[in-house]
Formats: sequence, C-alpha cells, structure tokens
Amino acid sequence: MSQPQLKTILEAALMAAESPLSLDHLQALFADAGAPDRSDLRGALAELAADYEGRAMELVEVGSGWRIQVREQYADWVSRLWEERPGRYSRALLETLAIIAYRQPVTRGEIEEIRGVSVSTSIMRTLQDRGWVRTVGHRDVPGRPAMYGTSRQFLDYFNLRSLDQLPTLMELRDLDQVHPELDLRFPEEASSETGTESTNE
Repeated sequence: MSQPQLKTILEAALMAAESPLSLDHLQALFADAGAPDRSDLRGALAELAADYEGRAMELVEVGSGWRIQVREQYADWVSRLWEERPGRYSRALLETLAIIAYRQPVTRGEIEEIRGVSVSTSIMRTLQDRGWVRTVGHRDVPGRPAMYGTSRQFLDYFNLRSLDQLPTLMELRDLDQVHPELDLRFPEEASSETGTESTNE
C-alpha cells in the first residue's frame, strides 16, 4: 500500500472516530496480511500532521492516541455552533484536580492536608464521573484509604500526551487563575524551607 493511500485511510478513520485512536486501533483497520507496521503508521501520521499546517484543523497525539481537532485559536467561533455552554468548575474542584495531577498517587486525606480544608464528596464524584480521576490503589496504612491519580481521559481533555507535558510548578507563574494561595507542597515540606510551622487558613 502506498504512503499517500495509507495517509488518506488514516485521515478518514480519524475524522469518523468519536475519540482518539491508538496505533493499535489504526493498525486493526487493515487485514492482518496487509496491515502496515507501526513505523509506517507513524510516518503517515507525521505526513498528515504536516498537511494540516496552516489550516484550521490539526492532528495531535494525546493520552489515548491520535485525533484531528480544531485549533485552539478558533475555539471561540466554533463554540457558537452549540447552544449549551461548557460547564464551569469551582475553584475547589480545580484545586483538587491540580493536587491530584501533580502529587499522584494521593489520598483524599493528603489532598485535604494540602488544601487546608475538607474535600467534598461531590467534588470527588464529579472528577470521577468526568473520567479525569480514578482510584489507582490503596495506601498501606490503617483504614487503607484510596489513592487517586489522573486518567487517560484527563490527558485527552487537556490535550496532553503524558503527564510529563504538564508545566512544572516553577513554570506556573500565574497561579491566581486557580488559587493565589495554592501551595502543592505538604505542610511539613513548606515548614522545612521556612523554618516555621505552616498553618491552615
């Protein structure tokens, strides 16, 4: 199968798919005997991505695989196609999600220790219902509390291939968008730097 034909088939599949397609999914589109190998798929995807340069759409790799999407700079216009507005999330929910993303695996008690306030059951349920957060195990302490981590859906939603693409805490200069006092360190870590005990507000 020639490369242009392979590229066109992949484009058609990605356009029709409702969610990102992994290399395994893309490879499964072809009969066993004529299935392209993974290097051929990656080469065709790279060419397809180059084809979209300068256009309103782009081909991106996220946690679950590859997808074709509208470029972010056109989101304001495209969003007007739908009457339903995207949900707005509370500061408490975003803080909780940020702590899980940066400190995972983390228990609910540890999240509360960092935030200085309790985490409501509704916040944890919302994060899990959205598919952004999942239980990844249990801490080996009395009570065996659940440990939480992010999911592939989290990566997909935030346009990330892996957690390595999250900005480092040093790069997050404008934390006011989440919470001006948010400190993702545990209290004992903060106090070890200042030489004083931290207090919860």
